[in-house]
Amino acid sequence: MRLHFLFLAASILSAQGPKLSQAWVYDTHDSLEAAKGGGATPALEVTPVYSKGRLYISTPWGTVAALESTTGKEIWRINLKINPNGSYGDFTNRGLSLKGDKLYTGTVDGRLVCIEANDGKLCPNFGNKGEIDLTKGLRHQPQYVGEYEVTSPPAIFRNVVITGSAIADNSRFNMASGEVRAFDSNTGALRWTFHPLDESTQAGGANTWSRIVADESTGLVFLPVGSASPDYYGNKRPGDNRHANSLVALDGNTGKIIWTFQTVHHDIWDYDVASPPELYEHKGRKAIAVGSKTGHLFLLDRLTGKPIFGIEERKVPVSDVPGESSSPTQPFPLKPAPLVRHSINESDIAATDPKDRQACIATLKTLRNEGIFTPPSERGTLVIPGNIGGLHWGGLAWAKRDGILIAPVNDLPAIITLIPKSKFREERSKYPDRETTEQKGTDFAMSRKFFTSPSGKPCVAPPWGSLVGIKADTGEIAWKVQLGDWPNLGGPTISSKGVLFIGADFSPFLRAFDPRTGQQLGQWQLPTSARATPMTFIEDGKEFIVISAGGHNAPMSKLDTKIVAFRID
Repeated sequence: MRLHFLFLAASILSAQGPKLSQAWVYDTHDSLEAAKGGGATPALEVTPVYSKGRLYISTPWGTVAALESTTGKEIWRINLKINPNGSYGDFTNRGLSLKGDKLYTGTVDGRLVCIEANDGKLCPNFGNKGEIDLTKGLRHQPQYVGEYEVTSPPAIFRNVVITGSAIADNSRFNMASGEVRAFDSNTGALRWTFHPLDESTQAGGANTWSRIVADESTGLVFLPVGSASPDYYGNKRPGDNRHANSLVALDGNTGKIIWTFQTVHHDIWDYDVASPPELYEHKGRKAIAVGSKTGHLFLLDRLTGKPIFGIEERKVPVSDVPGESSSPTQPFPLKPAPLVRHSINESDIAATDPKDRQACIATLKTLRNEGIFTPPSERGTLVIPGNIGGLHWGGLAWAKRDGILIAPVNDLPAIITLIPKSKFREERSKYPDRETTEQKGTDFAMSRKFFTSPSGKPCVAPPWGSLVGIKADTGEIAWKVQLGDWPNLGGPTISSKGVLFIGADFSPFLRAFDPRTGQQLGQWQLPTSARATPMTFIEDGKEFIVISAGGHNAPMSKLDTKIVAFRID
């Protein structure tokens, strides 16, 4: 049994806020070491699934377990034996899905697995003895273990299980292809496939790595589609790359496209639709909200994909890089206003140390800097916002009672530099602190780093992470508050009494907010920070909230393997 109780202090900031008492802590005891192939360290980001007195959890290393929901006592546990030799760029598993008495989960080594919820055994009649190798049957195959991953829970639509993939972005232009596939939930037989890019293109990616949302009420399945490969140079994928960087609505039964809405044309900034779409209502009308790393929030009619408040195609800066044909315009929602800043000048440099400030200003003057959608360049471009967003994979929450959509956002610019391929190895050796990748098959490699001072702090003024409330009926921003002292990763959830809970920032707390005003109502200690989305359930008339405390990458916070449950009193 892997059950550990920690007696952690709780601090209540408001007498009007919720009162939480810790119920239990479960330690997965998974390894915190990276796979032998290198890449990222494993990140515990699972949002548990609740059913009939049980919670089901999953981890990056392939642990799947059933717990008693009110005590955390382990009922069963299995290990899916992740390939230890993979080079996993996003080494995580954000959860499973439950249909009847079967659980479905993806793995970072590219499998879809069916598990019997009662006893944790693999489903004997599903696929090949309970699993399907998703790296097979693609238009473009991955070339190494870890190039093609599954990090988000599959979607369940009636009798099919639907899964996308997380694909490494920038090694080469013809990365693994990003089709979305639906499988029979009983047998694992392939039912339909959605191809995001034209069959003639050799580019890969355009994958759906964030959470797919199925809507039984309309019969639609909504895909938040990422960018085509590679991220920062698009001469091998001319045109808008329609369906990439888009919200795509499919008929859940057939996979047929019903409508599509593109958030970024011909993406050369890594502006994936990383944020899962949120189903909500606009004055009694079925609506859907989708955020982009750009910091734009698009509010659309759920049945047609038409913008509720209008969209304007605006002229944006054009590329000066040989061979690149950037889009001359990009879509801007008329409402709401951007949730993060879209331009930076000297007055935004806020480094407190004089030497840091001087260095930041000196760097700024060397960069191409014309606001959002300034294309990558050989001189270096300030990309606003940077590649973590804007809106990120944490997604939105819908406070239905208050008519408010709530979004965690980041506001941290990045510097992107295109490097002639002849200088790739030289530049990678010269700047080991930067992420430098080859973008093989194109004329340019790329390097990226956040716009930080010599001391390591962001050059621009905080807040670097915020929580934003948007009035669904009017599209107006209702409030915006700082969320922690650094950027955040992780999503919000709403309790049965309408309180918003979120971890996400680098500090070791679960926080509560009033969705109407953004006022913080309380915070409760965790073993480390939580870059996961919490969930709530009600058992015997009592509500619980559960969150994974896995930490962020060092040195921001320590890594851990604990799942913490509180009772909401």
